[in-house]
Amino acid sequence: MIITESFDRKTLVAMEVALDRACEGLGSARDQHEARRHIASGILECALRGHRTLGALTEAGRAAAMQARLMDRVSGL
Repeated sequence: MIITESFDRKTLVAMEVALDRACEGLGSARDQHEARRHIASGILECALRGHRTLGALTEAGRAAAMQARLMDRVSGL
């Protein structure tokens, strides 16, 4: 899937802002690339379900960030 062809410009900008906001809280995640990919996936799923407001996308990103932090903690045990 080519994301730029699937969404309008406004949604793409909102997705990017949501990703940046969600990644702010990553801190020293063991593998930031994988965490960022996980967060982006959560945001993409939200947008594909039709929830394309900045608030909804940001919330989805933050939820995915929490999951990424938990996964990082579990893998570090």
